[in-house]
Amino acid sequence: MLIAGAGRVVFALAFVVLGLLSIFSGDFALLWQPVPPDVPARAVLAVISGVIMFAGGVGMLIPRTRVPASFVMAIYTAMWLLLLHVPHVIVAPSQEVNWGACGEIVTLVAACWVLYAQSATPNDKPYIAALTGPKAIRIARLAFGVAVPLVGLEHLIYVKETAAMVPAWLPDHTGWAYFTGIAHIVAGLAIAFDLLPRLAATLEALMMGGFTVFVWIPMVMAAPSQRFTWTGIMISTVFTAAGWVIASSYRQTPWLSFNRSRNRTVALATH
Repeated sequence: MLIAGAGRVVFALAFVVLGLLSIFSGDFALLWQPVPPDVPARAVLAVISGVIMFAGGVGMLIPRTRVPASFVMAIYTAMWLLLLHVPHVIVAPSQEVNWGACGEIVTLVAACWVLYAQSATPNDKPYIAALTGPKAIRIARLAFGVAVPLVGLEHLIYVKETAAMVPAWLPDHTGWAYFTGIAHIVAGLAIAFDLLPRLAATLEALMMGGFTVFVWIPMVMAAPSQRFTWTGIMISTVFTAAGWVIASSYRQTPWLSFNRSRNRTVALATH
């Protein structure tokens, strides 16, 4: 339970810092919020966005406001996905980078949804029964499982750019780029098809945490005054924590669980 709570805390704190970065810079979260430069009152909207992330993050840390904050952040990240990333997929569906960007935001939507679904009771406001309970959690996990392979495909298609992010002290940068891409895909499929989902989600979170520690912390230390590096490390952190939240939602599931997948296979074979 303590570890599960820690995932939520890290997830919330990452949003708090991303919000502060937007508030004080008067700008959006760089690549994750590709708002066109000619949008009217763009700086004001960026600050509003920052306030939502900051308030939502703080709210998720406080037991009394956890439910409404998780709900608001689920809606906010879903709007972020639909307004800023889905249009790029529609305009240029052959560019995998657009699908990968959608995948990253879907992981946030899924994690916020899981937090809401786990916490909300009929006595809470807002309470939407269809978005709570085990079925809702399974759908959110499925969304996460579908999203992660899209991120993995980015590693494989843009292998040169991915390899450039690998720490210099590691050998075979291209090999690591391929390995991490395949690992994302395998983990996502395992979660989506309920094949060792707890283990898959945990390993996915650990791998993303490795990126945060070994890639982004050195970048921040090398350029501590650059907003790009701080935004990058917070994006990596919130992505890591989203995986942590999903992994924690399986805490009642055995590590070597194949039961649901086996039941589905039997059901298909008997119909």
